[in-house]
Amino acid sequence: GLQEWFADKVDEWENVYSFSWSGGVPDKADVLDKEEDKFIRFHWHHSDKNEYFEFRIEKTEISNQTILVIKDFAEKNEIKDQSQLWGYQIKDLFHRLGGA
Repeated sequence: GLQEWFADKVDEWENVYSFSWSGGVPDKADVLDKEEDKFIRFHWHHSDKNEYFEFRIEKTEISNQTILVIKDFAEKNEIKDQSQLWGYQIKDLFHRLGGA
């Protein structure tokens, strides 16, 4: 699950997820929508009401490859840092799945 690559610790209770990194104070997010084996969309408690982050799994039609699509919001001055963070997390996921 998400604890294997996205956060150091993940807890869930009544559609509220608690994500912790490096033993810090947890960040909480509500589940806005989900479909098992397809996608999950979260809203951080500290974010604007129209912002969310989402993990979506898609399959390509021709090669049937699995694709992870991530949607997230960031302030203009945080885009570079957020992109680097997501890149690191995707590399960690790829490594844990046995990729090169």
